[in-house]
Amino acid sequence: MASSASQPAAPAVTRPLSLRRIGHHAVTVLLFLGGLAMVFPFIWMVSSSLKPKSEIFAPQFSLLPREFHGLVNFGKVLFDQPYLLYILNSLIVCIGILAVQLVTAVPAAYALAKLRFAGSSILFGAVIAGITIPVNVIAIPLYIGIVKVGLINTYLAMMFPFLVSVFAIFLFRQFFRTFPDSIIQAARIDGFSEIEIILRLILPSAVPAIAAFSVFSFVSHWNDLYWPLIVVQSQDKVTATLSMMQYKGDLGIDYGVTFAAATIVTAPLVAAFLFARRLFIQGITMTGVKG
Repeated sequence: MASSASQPAAPAVTRPLSLRRIGHHAVTVLLFLGGLAMVFPFIWMVSSSLKPKSEIFAPQFSLLPREFHGLVNFGKVLFDQPYLLYILNSLIVCIGILAVQLVTAVPAAYALAKLRFAGSSILFGAVIAGITIPVNVIAIPLYIGIVKVGLINTYLAMMFPFLVSVFAIFLFRQFFRTFPDSIIQAARIDGFSEIEIILRLILPSAVPAIAAFSVFSFVSHWNDLYWPLIVVQSQDKVTATLSMMQYKGDLGIDYGVTFAAATIVTAPLVAAFLFARRLFIQGITMTGVKG
């Protein structure tokens, strides 16, 4: 009786462990396939940028070019037009938008998160509602207004619809609500003004949220084609993304050059994300801690 009672129940233990191991491997395979599906278009873009047009549409699938055409494709992008000017235009627009968005969103988010005043709930509801309105809805009145004040074909015209970001206000508001109220109250007792609290206490702790929003903002406006297509009217204000529409000739679109331009346009976005990826992930995870 004693020996039979001391025998381990092997099947009852090993079966759940094996099922758990199978489930773990299945999830790993699914994540790998999902990641591959997300990355493959970029791999194909880089591969096509190195091929002549005839190989891009060849029936035989191949990532490596049989005839290397990368120097020709990238050379047409970089040297047959003022592409560095296009990159500079995109940087001016994206950095200008981001700077004004941070200056306007941080104080507004702090007020909604930490100050008590009449109508704060209504204002926050308006912020939530504003997230649902795309720029396409208000494009016509914005364009008419910009034309009437003489700002068409300027950097300010390209930035104007995005200078105030309701998404940034929402994101920072959620992050600021995690900041301890006791520290803010102690700072007020010590004589800190609200501006000093924001600059000396809130902002240093909000670096992850700022990094996360900066990636969102930079990627969104770097890739923006709709609004620059409306307000840009001269070659010297063309952005890098807008310049990709110039590769259509009488014989059709030069896809090799187009893919090369797309690769160059995408490279700064990948670099920005890799540079700020840890802060980006930290900012996204911490903004939902406290509602």
